[in-house]
Amino acid sequence: MDSEEKFMKLLVSPMNVEEAKSAVAGGADIIDVKNPKEGSLGANFPWVIRDVKGVIDGVPLSATIGDFEFKPGTASLAALGAAYAGAHFIKVGLYGIKTVEEAHEILEAVNKSVKSFDPEKKVVASSYSDYKRLGILSPFELPSIGADVGVDVVMLDTGIKDGRTTFEFLSEDELCGFVSDAHDRGLLVALAGAIRFDDIDAVLRVNPDILGVRGIVCGGDRKSVIRKELVQDLKDRLEA
Repeated sequence: MDSEEKFMKLLVSPMNVEEAKSAVAGGADIIDVKNPKEGSLGANFPWVIRDVKGVIDGVPLSATIGDFEFKPGTASLAALGAAYAGAHFIKVGLYGIKTVEEAHEILEAVNKSVKSFDPEKKVVASSYSDYKRLGILSPFELPSIGADVGVDVVMLDTGIKDGRTTFEFLSEDELCGFVSDAHDRGLLVALAGAIRFDDIDAVLRVNPDILGVRGIVCGGDRKSVIRKELVQDLKDRLEA
């Protein structure tokens, strides 16, 4: 996940071992274990993380720990579990966080938990492009908070999975500003949120370090299964 490398990294989010194999076969750069049944960044089970790690041939492994309300202790314990299970990137969603102070405290707790276990592991702090309808803290506060507490990656996703894409909630200019602010603070940026093939040109203009997907490589339905050929198609478009 070196921001100076030539191509944007493709992160694909499987639910199980078979989907992970399809994602790797299609060329995914990062495998992100999640459980869509539990939300946008729904957490999967520790044994699923371990099992996926065993079949992805050294491809970097990420794991989501949930869409969190203000529960720093619960979040830090979940983050430690994901790190112990084998994830290199641990991703936390600020789903119910309403103030800068709450975001700072929960991210500081997660970061301390992960880095105390293994300083080489990375923390991904995720906010939501549809923050206004969720009634939560603006994602534009995230780069400053993330840099202050020492996380490694800041991310934008959609909190409500109803088919509406991040580009319906934030303009290209706003997204470019988010990326620029994060980069100026030494952070990497991941972009997700019901991204469609029609959005790829806009994604390339925004130019995050990582593109995170699930639905697009499941044929448009995130509750379906990941298809190798769709992962390959998306990867080719990012590198074209």
